[in-house]
Amino acid sequence: MKTLPLFLAMSLFAFFARALDVGTPAPAPTAVDQDGKPLAFAEVYKTGTTLVYFYPKADTAGCTAEACSLRDAYADLRQAGLNVIGVSEDKTEAQKKFRDKYKLPFPLIADTDGAVAKAFGVPTALGFAKRQSFLIKDGKIAWRDLNASTKNQAADVRKALQALGS
Repeated sequence: MKTLPLFLAMSLFAFFARALDVGTPAPAPTAVDQDGKPLAFAEVYKTGTTLVYFYPKADTAGCTAEACSLRDAYADLRQAGLNVIGVSEDKTEAQKKFRDKYKLPFPLIADTDGAVAKAFGVPTALGFAKRQSFLIKDGKIAWRDLNASTKNQAADVRKALQALGS
């Protein structure tokens, strides 16, 4: 019974975590993708501006809308030099099913221990990350959306890229 108050306190602390500010060096973790392969964020950052977006749960309505928004705009985003990485606390199997079902052309990170979310300061509660997005340019946080849209995520990212001159 004593563990319940501790668990609730830890969940509240995690939920109110503070996301990284614009201009802050971007975290560069290595994490496992939907295929169980390690993905080094630092290596992706070297290839161009990168969107790291966090979503609560694979294959749910809002998360699907967000992922499909990015999928549908992916050719244009790639033409602008953008890399995309999706992150949730789902297991690799769930990430793979989600990616395959919706033909998502970008990697999905299985952040099962919440380490990637923690590195970015993304609040989590009960195993679900808050929907937030970060653009990384030249190794730094260049833009962040702490209340990321579902259906309009790609449009919001395009606007941010234009503002950054990317």
